[in-house]
Formats: sequence, C-alpha cells, structure tokens
Amino acid sequence: MKSIDERRLESDLDYRFGYLTEFVGFGEGDIAAIHAAAPHLAPLVPALVDAVYDKLFSYDATWRHFLPRQSGYEGAVPTNLRELTQDHEQIQFRKQHLGRYLVALVTRPYDAKMVAYLDRVGQIHTPKAGSEQLDVPLVQMNALMGFVADALNATIQGLGLDLDAERRTVRAFSKLLWLQNDLINRHYQAA
Repeated sequence: MKSIDERRLESDLDYRFGYLTEFVGFGEGDIAAIHAAAPHLAPLVPALVDAVYDKLFSYDATWRHFLPRQSGYEGAVPTNLRELTQDHEQIQFRKQHLGRYLVALVTRPYDAKMVAYLDRVGQIHTPKAGSEQLDVPLVQMNALMGFVADALNATIQGLGLDLDAERRTVRAFSKLLWLQNDLINRHYQAA
C-alpha cells in the first residue's frame, strides 16, 4: 500500500497532479494518444469552440457569466444579455481563449508548466484570479466539462481512426478531462 500525504495534496499542485495521474492511470501512452490526435483535431477546434458557445448561449445561467469584463479584454463591455450576442467582441475574445486551450491540450508537453496552466483554468473561473466579478458556480463548470467531454468524444469517434487508436484516444481524453475537472473543483473548496 502506497502512503499518500493527504494534507500535501491540498498544498502541493505537482504532488496532487502526480497522485491523480497515477491513480487514474494517465501516463505516457495517454499523452502520446492525445498528441497523435492533434493533426486530426486541430482543424476541428473552431467547430468545437462554436459548439461549446452555442451550448453556453442557450442558457441564461451560463451566458450571464460573460457579462463582466473578462481578464485581459480591453474592448466594450455589454450591459445586459440582449447586447451580449455571440458576435460580440468579448465573446470572440473568449472563443480565442477556448481555442488556445484545446490546442494546448493536444500539443503541449504534460510537464509542471502545463499542470500550472490546467490549474489556472480552474482558478480563473472564480474571483481568486482574473476578474473579481467573475464567479462561475461549480454546477455551471461541471455542466460545461460534461458537455466538452461528450463533444470531444463524439469528435474523436468521427475522425475515422482505426478502432484501437480511437479507443486509446477516447480513454486518454476521458482521463485528462477528469484531471482537469479536479483542478477546477479544487478552487471551489472552502479555504
């Protein structure tokens, strides 16, 4: 039986990620499968981003979180949901961020820098980072991650990969998104 320092899981990001990757079995083979999918998935990133934003736009409970100024965005800020169309430049700004995130998942090495990036993704959706006005409830983040997981799975299954490669890729992304979800959820815990 391996001994785990549970307090350290809460204070040491690399230790936490190492434990989680070992526990779920996310390893070099999974990273290789994710990276191998990059040439197939890269051209589909804009469609994935649009699908995510179409889903977010369909609920006021998710769309309202795009009203406050987004960290790094310098343009005009909408004052109400009617003004916040999918063509609004703040939404275009956010879509670019999501596109870069998806590209990062399939291209970057899974090193300490990437772990910090994945952790930051969780943090920026809370007042702890980015905009103090941005406080996306955990239920909305979980709904989003569930949608993204399903959209990625459907996309992978439509790539025409051989069955073994498809299975490896779906399993690798499934593990990765569970890891990402943990790095989101940890920022919602009471201090």
